[in-house]
Amino acid sequence: MGKAADLSEFDRRQIVKARRLGTSITETARLVGCSRSAVVSIRAKWINGGDTSSRRQGVGSPRVIKVKGRRRLSRLVKQNPRQTVAKLTVQYNAGPRASVSKHTVQRTLLDM
Repeated sequence: MGKAADLSEFDRRQIVKARRLGTSITETARLVGCSRSAVVSIRAKWINGGDTSSRRQGVGSPRVIKVKGRRRLSRLVKQNPRQTVAKLTVQYNAGPRASVSKHTVQRTLLDM
């Protein structure tokens, strides 16, 4: 089972304010819709450092084709929509950026 989604900044502020007003841990958790342990950890973060933001890092390796590369790939597809992924990859790699595999191009096209 994966990790739960992070609480929004609004929910974090709500937890801190509710606890400062004297609301119990259980009532605060019910109010925000999270677990009791989340309430305790957010309150502890706020007491220790004043900052409750999440520092969870993204997963996986960084994207090879960034925003500019996606726009460039989109232009190549618009020029000739019926060309194969292999031909698109050759055209994309002819540019100034790092070379990418045809699987990367295909995955990016499916994502777009």
